[in-house]
Amino acid sequence: MYRAAMAATSPVVRLWGRLEVEGLEHVPGDGPVLIIGNHDSNWDPVAIGIAGLPKRQIRALAKSTLWKTKPLAFVMNGMGQIPVRRGQNDAHALDTAIEELAAGACIGVFPEGTISRGGYLRPRSGAGRLARAVPDATVVCVTVEGTVDIVRFPLRPRIRVAFFPPREGQLGATEEPGDFMVRVVAEIRERAPIAIPGRRKTAEKYRLAQERQAAEAPGAADEVAATDRETASS
Repeated sequence: MYRAAMAATSPVVRLWGRLEVEGLEHVPGDGPVLIIGNHDSNWDPVAIGIAGLPKRQIRALAKSTLWKTKPLAFVMNGMGQIPVRRGQNDAHALDTAIEELAAGACIGVFPEGTISRGGYLRPRSGAGRLARAVPDATVVCVTVEGTVDIVRFPLRPRIRVAFFPPREGQLGATEEPGDFMVRVVAEIRERAPIAIPGRRKTAEKYRLAQERQAAEAPGAADEVAATDRETASS
C-alpha cells in the first residue's frame, strides 16, 4: 500500500515538481530512525516519503482526523501511519510510535504539529521524547521546500528535499527533550524558512493574519520560543 501510494503521487512530485533530493546517505538503511521535518504544505509528507523511498518506508505520525473518511483510513492503515489526536496528550499514539521505533521502524514527525500557514509554531516535545525512549534511534533532520507551489498552477514547483544529521548531534544524555526539539527545529528552519501555503487568495489571507498578529503582539514569536526553552529546561 505504501509503495502504491508513493507511485500514484510520484508524477506530481518527481515530474511536475522536478524533485531534487540530497543527503539520502544520512538515512540508515535499517534500524530505528526518527525523521524530523518542517511542515508548510499538505504535500510535505508525500514529498519526503517519495524522496526517502530508496532507503526506507517512513511511517508518519498523522492527525487522527484523516481517519474519519473510510477510504482514506484504509489507505493510511495500509501504509502503517500512526494517528495522533492533535492538541491532546495522546499517550496511546506515543506508546505505539515508541513500540514501532524500538522494533526498527523509521518514524516521521512534524514537531510543529500542523501546517505553519506562514507563522511561527511552537516545537512540540513529542519527537524528543521518542528519541529519549529509544536511545538507539538515529535522528535525521529533513527539510522540504517548494511543495507550497504544487497548488499554484500554472506555476511549476521545484521541490527540494534534504536529509541531514542535527548540527549539534543527537539527543544528549542530560538534554531535555523539549530543548532538543527547539534546537533541531531552529536548525531546520534556518535551512527551510516558513512558507505560506495555498493559492493567491488563501495565501493572502494567511499573510494578512500573520501581519495582524505581529502588529498586535510584536515579538510574540520570540517570547513564545523563549518560554518554550524555559519550560523545557524546568
